[in-house]
Amino acid sequence: MNPVVLAFIGDAAYTLFVRERLALSSRYKTGELDRRTSQIVSAHGQSLELERMMPLLTQEEEAVFRRGRNAKKPTKSKNATVGEYVRSTGFEALLGFLYLTGQTDRIEELFFSDAEDE
Repeated sequence: MNPVVLAFIGDAAYTLFVRERLALSSRYKTGELDRRTSQIVSAHGQSLELERMMPLLTQEEEAVFRRGRNAKKPTKSKNATVGEYVRSTGFEALLGFLYLTGQTDRIEELFFSDAEDE
């Protein structure tokens, strides 16, 4: 599948996972939930999260990430550096791949393993 399409799916899935986590683990009102979600799912936030999980990726996952990172994107980011934006596209492509292939346990392991440690 086209890596930009994987990133499209990954963006939606990541936003849903993050919103669910925040809603179920806090008593924040919707405005604060939205603000925190935006920080986490931003290109900057995804780029930081990617640094944490890169050593955990399999060769196949790294390949999916690289395909997403290197793909030609139809848009440019308004609020992130070029580097953050391309890394976040790879991050989203990886999540989209895992989501579409039913690897939800792996998503939990990679993307949310330290969220409960905080």
